[in-house]
Amino acid sequence: MRAVRSTRVLSAMAAAAALLLAGCSSGGGASDSSVRGAQQGRPATALEPLPAAIPANLSAYYAQKLSWQACDQGFECATFKVPLDYANPAGGDLTLSAVRKPAGGAAQGSLLVNPGGPGGSAIDYLEGSIDSFDPGLRAAYHLVGLDPRGVGRSSPVACLSGPQMDAYTATDMTPDNLGEINALVAADKNYAAACEMQSGSFLGHVSTAESARDMDVLRALVGDSRLNFLGKSYGTFLGATYAGLFPSRVGRMVLDGAIDPSLDSLAGNQTQAGGFEVAWADFAKDCVTHQDCPLGRTEQQAGQGIDALLKQIHDQPLNTDSGRKLTESLATAGVIEAMYADYLWPSLRSALTSAKAGDGSALLKLADAYYERSPDGSYANLMFANTAINCLDLPAPFSSPEDVERAMPAFQKASPHFGRDMAWMALSCAYWPYKATGTPHTIRAAGAPPIVVVGTTRDPATPYVWAQALAGQLESSRLLTYDGDGHTAYQRHNACIDNAVNAYLLAGTAPNPGTRCAK
Repeated sequence: MRAVRSTRVLSAMAAAAALLLAGCSSGGGASDSSVRGAQQGRPATALEPLPAAIPANLSAYYAQKLSWQACDQGFECATFKVPLDYANPAGGDLTLSAVRKPAGGAAQGSLLVNPGGPGGSAIDYLEGSIDSFDPGLRAAYHLVGLDPRGVGRSSPVACLSGPQMDAYTATDMTPDNLGEINALVAADKNYAAACEMQSGSFLGHVSTAESARDMDVLRALVGDSRLNFLGKSYGTFLGATYAGLFPSRVGRMVLDGAIDPSLDSLAGNQTQAGGFEVAWADFAKDCVTHQDCPLGRTEQQAGQGIDALLKQIHDQPLNTDSGRKLTESLATAGVIEAMYADYLWPSLRSALTSAKAGDGSALLKLADAYYERSPDGSYANLMFANTAINCLDLPAPFSSPEDVERAMPAFQKASPHFGRDMAWMALSCAYWPYKATGTPHTIRAAGAPPIVVVGTTRDPATPYVWAQALAGQLESSRLLTYDGDGHTAYQRHNACIDNAVNAYLLAGTAPNPGTRCAK
C-alpha cells in the first residue's frame, strides 16, 4: 500500500491477474502518494516551460528512427534511447520500450496512454484493455503505450525478492508500541537499502519531469508535431507535467482522476486518506442493504465491525489457503483495493464474511492484487517504481516516527478507519537514499489547446478536489465531472463520460464548462 496506484483494476489485464492495482499512499507523495501542495506553508511555484527549440545536445535522440516490430497479438513493439540525465546527455543512455496498436483506418496520429501508478505498465495496460477503447478511436489513432523510465519493460527499478516483499507487505502498519515502531522503521530502511543495492544511482533519475521529457522524444519519433495523450490517476500528473514543460506541443489531452501538483506530500497523503474514507462510507452504506453484509445493519455498525475485525487480525493473523498469514496490514490493503471500484464491493463482502469465519484467503487475494503479486510469488515492479518515483518527485512528509505521531490526529480526523495506516505508510521516503528533486508547483500550460480534466466525486485515490484544483491551474482546462464512485471515470461504462471524451479525442470538441455526468 504505498501511493496512489494505477488503474489496473479497470482493465482486462487486472481482471486476468486477479484485479487492479493503483496505489494507495506512498512514502513520498501521495500514489497515486505522488501528490503535492504548498510545501511547509510556502506557496507552490509555477512550473516554467522549457525552451521551444530542441537543444543541440539532444538532437541525436530526437533524430532516432523507430523500428516497429510485430509482437504480442497484433501489437507492434519498439525501443528507443533517452539520456539518463537530461542535464548531462553525454553521461549515458536509457532504453525505453513502447507498444502500439496500429490505427484501423486513416490515422490522424498517435494517442499515448498511461494508466497511472506511478509504476503502472502502460504496455500491459494497453495490451490488456485494447477492446475497451472506442472503435472510432482505434480506427483514428495509433494507440501507444510507453512504459516510463524505471517501469515495466523500460529499465525497471528492482528492489526486493518475492519472499522479501511478502515479509515487507505483511509488516504491521499500525504500530502500537516502540517495538512495533522499530520493526516498521527497520523494514522501511531495509527496503530502501535493497532498492539502492539493486538499482543504484538510476534511482536518482526516475522523476516525473524526466519521464515527461521522454514522452516528448517519443512524440517526435512517431512523427507527431503535438502529443495526444490519455492519462489516468498518476498519469494525469505525468500529462500535466508534459503540458507545463511543452505547452506548444500539446495536442488533445485527457487527464482522468487528476492529481493536484500544488500539494506537498503531507497535505496530499492526508487528502487521499480522506478520499478512501469517503469511499468506505459509500461501501458501508451499500453493504448494509445486502443480506450478505457481515458488518451489521447500519453504517455505524459497519464502521465498528471493520475496526473490530482488523483489531482481531492484528492480534491473531488469519490462516489462508496459500499457507501465508493474513496480517492486519494485508487485510487493510485488501479492503483498500476494493475501494477503487464499486464492482469489487460484492467480492469484499464475501472476503470479509470469510475473514470473520477465520479464513483470510479471499482478503489476501485482494491484497495481492493491490501489490501486483502473482500466484507464483513474484511481484511486478509496480511498487518498487512507485516508491522510487514518489520519493524523487516530492520531499518526504516525515523524517521520523515522532513526525508521524504528531501528524496522527489530522490523519485520523481525515480517515477514522484508514488514517493510522496511511500516516505510517508515508514514513518510507524518510529513509530513501536519494533526495527529492521535485517540489510542489502549479501548472498553467499557457497557450496549450483545451485540456480535458475528468474528476469523479467519490474517487478514493484521487479525490475530486484535486481535479478541481488542477482544472483551476491549467489555463485552457475543461472540467468534466462524474458524479459517482470508484477511481477514474472514462471507460467505466458511463456513456455520458465516454461520449464526451471520445468526441474531444476524435473531433477536438471539448466538453462545455460545467459538464456533469451521473451514474
